[in-house]
Amino acid sequence: MNRHVNAISGRLSLRHPQRRSLEILDRITEISPPKKDTDIQAALAAISSEFPSVTDFERDFPSLCFALATGVGKTRLMGAFISYLHLAHGFNNFFVLSPNLTIYNKLIADFTPNTRKYVFTGIAEFATEAPALITGDNYEGMAGTLFDQLHRCKVNVFNISKINSEVRGGKSPRIKRLSEYIGESYFDYLAGLPDLVLIMDESHRYRASAGVRAINELKPVIGLELTATPFVETARGPVPFKNVIYDYALGKAMEDGFVKEPAVVTRKNFNSAGMSREEVEKLKLEDGVRLHESVKVELETYARESANEIVKPFLLVIARDTTHASQLLQLIESDGFFEGRYKEKVIQVDSSQTGAAEEKMIESLLKVEHTDEPTEIVIHVNMLKEGWDVTNLYTIVPLRAANARILIEQSIGRGLRLPYGKRTGVDAVDRLNIVAHDKFQEIVDEARRKDSPIQLRTLVLDAEELEKKTETVVSQSQLAMKLGIQPAQQTASTVVAGTSEPPAFTKPEEQKIAQITYDVIKTWENQPQKLPSVTHVTKPEIQAEIVREVTERYSPAQIGLEGIVETPDIAAIVAKTSELIAQQTIDIPRILIVPKEEVRSGFKRFKLDLSNVNYQPISNDLWAQELRTGKLQLITLGKGRIGEERLEDYVVSGLVDFNDVSYDDNADLLYDLASQVVQHFRSYLSEDEAGRILQVYQREIARLVHAQMQEHYWEEEVDYEVRISKGFSQLKSRAFIRIAGEPVLDHRHSPPDRSNMARYLFGGFSRSLYA
Repeated sequence: MNRHVNAISGRLSLRHPQRRSLEILDRITEISPPKKDTDIQAALAAISSEFPSVTDFERDFPSLCFALATGVGKTRLMGAFISYLHLAHGFNNFFVLSPNLTIYNKLIADFTPNTRKYVFTGIAEFATEAPALITGDNYEGMAGTLFDQLHRCKVNVFNISKINSEVRGGKSPRIKRLSEYIGESYFDYLAGLPDLVLIMDESHRYRASAGVRAINELKPVIGLELTATPFVETARGPVPFKNVIYDYALGKAMEDGFVKEPAVVTRKNFNSAGMSREEVEKLKLEDGVRLHESVKVELETYARESANEIVKPFLLVIARDTTHASQLLQLIESDGFFEGRYKEKVIQVDSSQTGAAEEKMIESLLKVEHTDEPTEIVIHVNMLKEGWDVTNLYTIVPLRAANARILIEQSIGRGLRLPYGKRTGVDAVDRLNIVAHDKFQEIVDEARRKDSPIQLRTLVLDAEELEKKTETVVSQSQLAMKLGIQPAQQTASTVVAGTSEPPAFTKPEEQKIAQITYDVIKTWENQPQKLPSVTHVTKPEIQAEIVREVTERYSPAQIGLEGIVETPDIAAIVAKTSELIAQQTIDIPRILIVPKEEVRSGFKRFKLDLSNVNYQPISNDLWAQELRTGKLQLITLGKGRIGEERLEDYVVSGLVDFNDVSYDDNADLLYDLASQVVQHFRSYLSEDEAGRILQVYQREIARLVHAQMQEHYWEEEVDYEVRISKGFSQLKSRAFIRIAGEPVLDHRHSPPDRSNMARYLFGGFSRSLYA
């Protein structure tokens, strides 16, 4: 395996399906190196011999599809592909194609340095000289500099409409017009490049469109397609791609925990008999909102417990048409719907919006993940397509008539991404809810079909429990209560426990100084040389330093006139606060045992024991027997795989894959061991037979050699010392969930229902550090 695959996988923290895709691309460059005007049929034969799922490129150039489920990380994989082809093979020109404006803008942001999701973060070679980003908006201005940096990596990001002339009624697009700087059109310049790699995002969008011809005219050396839906919808049903080289389906992504777990939700003992369609819709909508409010509390509680950002969830309603969407909007914004709590918190997303209303709708939609954006309900009519990637969609209420398969496919696609990038182990945080009372059994049956891509969970809601509102109870330390500290990011469902505790300081300015004092002392938590124990805060020299830092940080709310506004006594407040902190904190130091100097280690030279290694030559011949006649045929295969330059390289490349083997530190030893292995095989095999053995059994041979290396491992003995990295630990707030209005029980008395103790919150502790 190419060393760049390991390096890039580590630097970009690639998930297993992303790494596997990169490994496949690495193999493709070996068996069919990408080059201009390649023999299409020869390339197809070479690739399909190892990847039989590829039966046709379906383009005028070699093009391979990587079908990765939504939420696995296709954009990051693009960055990995570009990094690999540039670093390992010297490719400098890449053309990333998007199907619409939303994805186009998203891709530009992801390929722009210093942005939140920059795809090349961690690639050292791009840290000093980032790839030039050329877009459909700036390519004309960049044309004059194309030849100034011949060796610099260039990434072109274009929308399909920029290169597709047929959507303009035959009028040539601007990209195909002559540029005075380069003496030809930019399109022709790209088509003439010897190393242009085409990357197609959501590639299923280019199959049945006029854009196919424009893509072929670019003449790239290779096409890399990315999509979660590797098929084209036709009147006769879905037609699968013929060039899928790797398929990582949605069901596998769920099993591996890369996306949320979708669950179909219904009411316990639900029966729609006697209910009109409008009544069923209203019940589903109301239950969806109740579930949404419950999820809000679960998310807040988890965030406070795990010290993460609080995620604001939203609910998606799928309407039949624009008229239906408007009716739902009026209902949700009415005073009778949950006491009018969702006025100004719902947006309608459909083609009926125009002008300023449309701009406001788009702005709200793009910011729906932000906690300061009020939208909690989105009503849409088939407008939310690919590219709208949100992580905080938790509840879907489909109200459009459709069969179960369409409901599954169209409902869950936009809501599978996890807000924290991984599963948390908390069901409510890891689950996507689809409220489908009337379609519940139909959807369950559809999901259980053998050809279904997913296996849905089920969630049955108890109507009585559903009516009960929940809230997050935050339990702070007694110290925080006495200093007047409030929990961060409080929401409408946040309740602070123990608020009856009187604060140590009553005046706002005194509380401000006390809280600054606490912040200063907290910064010394990891400085045991300065503060080895929290009891040291009352020492005069520590007090003097605290007063100095607090004075620097403190800025009064109002500049007072001397003699009119009382100036707080900072030293006295610091002293009182320090005493409180010493009383209300238990020292829990963090102690580490570390070596006094660098630990040197390695492997001694030794002679391998290969007495039991006796691999036999591998034949390139296959026997084929006809089923009808029984006739036997001998089929002789070619070598197929590209070999290493030296036989020893097979062993060395297998050994460097082990985490404890450094090539730089052990190169001489590795080649000595590899030479012993090669000499052993040459003792009873021909050169060609030895090469085939090393190629086929590379991993097994490397494991054998590595196991014997462990017996000759050495490490210098060094002295160890005790280090204290923390003198004390601050008390953090805790969060719990309870039914709204339910009292906190006294811990000295048993609750009425002892079979469900987890639902109760207990208080009344007198010797606790927490309120």
